[in-house]
Amino acid sequence: MRTLICTLFAALTLQAYGQVGTDPFLLTIDQKSITKSEFEAIYRKNNRDSLISNKDLDEYMELFINFKLKVMEAESMGRDTASQFVRELAGYREQLARPYLVDKAITDSLVREAYDRMLQEVRASHILVKIAPEPSPADTLAAWNKIMAIKAKLSANADNFNEMAKLQSEDPSAKTNAGDLGYFTSLQMVYPFENAVFRTPVGKIGGPVRTQFGYHIVTVTDRRPARGQVRVAHIMVRTEDNDPEEVRNSNKKRIDEVYTKLQSGEKFGDLARKFSDDRTSAEKDGELPVFGAGKMVAEFEEAAFSLKNPVDFTAPVLSPYGWHIILLLEKIPVGTYDELEKDLRSRIGRDTRSEITRDTFIAKRKAEYNFNEDLKSLKAIYKEVDTSYFSGNWVPSAKLLQMNKTIFTLDGINYTQSQFGAYLQNNQRAGRKGTDITATVNGAYKDWVNTVVMDYENQQLEPKHPEFKALMSEYRDGILLFDLTDERVWTRAVKDSAGLADYYEKNKTNFMWGERASYDLYIVEDEATGKKVQKMLKKGKSLDEIRNSLNIDSALKVRVESALKEKADVPLSAKIEWKVGVSPAASDGGQLKIVNIKEIRQAQPKEFNEARGLITAAYQNYLESEWIKQLRASHKVNVNKEVLYSIK
Repeated sequence: MRTLICTLFAALTLQAYGQVGTDPFLLTIDQKSITKSEFEAIYRKNNRDSLISNKDLDEYMELFINFKLKVMEAESMGRDTASQFVRELAGYREQLARPYLVDKAITDSLVREAYDRMLQEVRASHILVKIAPEPSPADTLAAWNKIMAIKAKLSANADNFNEMAKLQSEDPSAKTNAGDLGYFTSLQMVYPFENAVFRTPVGKIGGPVRTQFGYHIVTVTDRRPARGQVRVAHIMVRTEDNDPEEVRNSNKKRIDEVYTKLQSGEKFGDLARKFSDDRTSAEKDGELPVFGAGKMVAEFEEAAFSLKNPVDFTAPVLSPYGWHIILLLEKIPVGTYDELEKDLRSRIGRDTRSEITRDTFIAKRKAEYNFNEDLKSLKAIYKEVDTSYFSGNWVPSAKLLQMNKTIFTLDGINYTQSQFGAYLQNNQRAGRKGTDITATVNGAYKDWVNTVVMDYENQQLEPKHPEFKALMSEYRDGILLFDLTDERVWTRAVKDSAGLADYYEKNKTNFMWGERASYDLYIVEDEATGKKVQKMLKKGKSLDEIRNSLNIDSALKVRVESALKEKADVPLSAKIEWKVGVSPAASDGGQLKIVNIKEIRQAQPKEFNEARGLITAAYQNYLESEWIKQLRASHKVNVNKEVLYSIK
């Protein structure tokens, strides 16, 4: 709710930017002056009509003045400096700043690349040589030499890749899958690995490529058009590798019996609930979450995608988890770029790809702000850091805290050794993996530089981007106005029971019922039944007597509804006389109806509980109008009509 209200208020608070030439004052409130361009930017943002009349400008100016007066009152109360407000605004700023702190062109290209790759599925195998986090140069070189030696052996016999994976790969799963990762598509592997695979032709060996896991070499065994996703249900009979043969035979018999029942026409959902060992899906008639390539074990995935039409189901399929019968519910093709773009941008923001956009952005900002560094100044810091850093217990020495040589300069600002020492202390953590001090300090230095550059750019957003400054002003004023209006109007109207009751008593005639009829509506099966109903009503028979008499054979002969409604809401009101009595039978909405008006009540005020919502809304409007009167009376407002009417 708050976000919505702030967004609505934002429409009234856009600060003008890009002013050119003379910008006369249009409005003065006490000692505060507002320019023509500020008001005009707001007006045009919320009024798209090409024709502008003086009346339109006058009406909008009144709204604008009221808004400004409310914001000024919030400021006079110190609400713009309250800690809760400052925290909330900072949270909004963090969200609004994100699009300004990435390289948009790179992001756009990564989104397009991800989509284009989603149109394919590749099957690949890999061999991994692990590298520890923050490895020493010697460890990195050893891993590099090992992966290159493996690749050299495979260059002579690429067909031996899977056997080599079993023997040499440090991926634990290689012992059983021989390095085969199955089919996958974009955004399912870490980005450097995905790049290596998608850039390697079928049958060739690619890499080495380095990821956070270590060095990989890859081979691509197949490519195919993406099959999209499927929604399926399954019935499973669980099996284990170490099950005795009699258990295996029993399980196979169970799944075959279920399959026979399906073939004879029994409902899949009923059978899933009764017999499936996957109890989570069984409760949903066997339905599983939607999935695509690489999300299920290969046997299950291939069987599911082999089904052509919804309601088709497989014969029993064996996977490492057991026997399955799979029912196709829906095939979902890959969406269009426009359909998927928003989701892709969000996923890329959480993917390692985001590091590319960040690194590119930082490189551009370094060039813009004349970044310059002296890495020789880092050498003295290596000597000041010991292994206690890896347990989170390191404390900078007094010597380090007094080291003031500049390590780098950004936009003319010097960043020193002692500042880096403070950064190291604040960013150490217990249980950190690693043993090489130099590599750790170098990694921390890179992170520090990146943090400083990003923080500095963040501070420049308002002066560099007038539209961002305007957006922040929108949210600032919107939050202030929301909180104060909530206190003075919305919540007060709900909580002020005495004030609400008093307002109702003084304004009862504003909450009126129109003339109303108390009636019984008879919906009859046919004309003959309708005539019987009319006769019985004229004889004074009661509603229950009529219903009990005519509904002996069927409850549908006569149905009765009773109500008290205004004329426009009474059935057949346009076809019958507005008076006490029984109407003729008439067709309405494909049904034959008779209306028995028992009483007509004259217009009268609604009871408080009958109109509480309307009364509360009206009381809120009253409170706001009184508040505005008070604000107008306590501030001097002057509008330069000549400047106002010059807006065309």
